[in-house]
Formats: sequence, structure tokens, C-alpha cells
Amino acid sequence: MSQSLSNHGDLMDGVYRHQRHFYDATRKFYLLGRDRMIKNLQPPKDGTVLEIGCGTGRNLVAVGKTYKDAKLYGFDISSEMLASAQKSTTKAFSDRTVKLAIGDATNFKSKDLFGVDAFDRVFISYSISMIPEWEKALEMAYRSLAPGGQLHIVDFGNQHRMPRIFRVTLQKWLALFHVTPRDNLEYALRVLAARHGAKFAFRSLFRGYSQIAVVTRGA
Repeated sequence: MSQSLSNHGDLMDGVYRHQRHFYDATRKFYLLGRDRMIKNLQPPKDGTVLEIGCGTGRNLVAVGKTYKDAKLYGFDISSEMLASAQKSTTKAFSDRTVKLAIGDATNFKSKDLFGVDAFDRVFISYSISMIPEWEKALEMAYRSLAPGGQLHIVDFGNQHRMPRIFRVTLQKWLALFHVTPRDNLEYALRVLAARHGAKFAFRSLFRGYSQIAVVTRGA
């Protein structure tokens, strides 16, 4: 494990060592747009789906229940979160294996982690705002796509259409958990798509509270 992976992993373990036990019960009230993203995944039959920053496994369970023939993979930088993900996916699927690994979103090889060259769908849910080198993570995520594959992202927006007091209070609270909304996510994804000749779609949700995007790789 590299020093940078170890340092950020230790930080995330510290943040979530206790929170992971009640994370899903609380985050459902403000991690908005996750289920919309999952509905839009629409992987091909027997397709491969990777979650980068899989956390407690909540999203992987939801994807697995929605797309019953999808092959599921996930990795996270926090070993504490992976312990919860392993528990939740094992409980949800008695006859189905969800492959999990510890990994760094800014430096990973799908083949090394899972023995898979590329994925039909890759998604990142409310993790870009916690990754210091997040633009590098976007590039790595795109590179892990199979031809015709899609990268789906949902995360905090800049709350530009919400009252200033709400916006300031929310961002101060998020900072306590090392969360920084990426105000220029749309621009970064547009540049990424242009660089690779990919298709790009972006939408702001809930008056700017969150943002959702899809980058589709050419066949």
C-alpha cells in the first residue's frame, strides 16, 4: 500500500470507524439523488458494475436488487467501511458474490483488484467530494470503462439556488467530515469527455443541492 493511500485510508477509517454503524440510517436524509442514479445505470444483461468508494455497500445492495443478473464489484480506501460493506452484501445476497477490495480511487488497476479488464458501468456516489485528487479519480474511473460503458456520478452541488444561510451552514458542517462540494465538477467532466471523445450529460438537482452526471465511452 502506498504512503498516500495509507494516509488517506487512515483518515477515512478515523472518520467512519464509529459512524459506519449508523451511516445509512442518517445519510438517507441528505445524500439525495443516489437512487435516481441507480435507476439510470441500466447495465446490459450480465453486465459488470463497479462502485468506486463503495462505503457501507448500501448502493451495491440496491444495484444488485434492481439488476439481478449484474456482476457487482466495489472498492473503498477505508477498511472500516469495507467491513460494513462485506457484512451488508453478504446478508443481502445468499446466492451471489459481490467482490470487494481496498483501493485508491486515484491509482488503481481493475485487473489487479478484481481480475477484470474493464466494466460496463462504473459509478461514484458522494465520494468525489471526499477525494483530494478528485480529477485524477475521474480519469481513472473513465479508463476502467469497457467500450460503450458509462461512468455515473452523483454528489453535492454548490447549492447556488438555495438560501445563503443554508448553503454556508451545510458546507461548514460537511467540512467537519472532510467533504468539499466540487463546484467545477461539470466543467471537469466536460473536459474529460472532450479529451476522450465521449458523450456527456449533466444535471443539477434540488435547486443545486446535488449534481448528477453520465459520461459514455464510445463503442
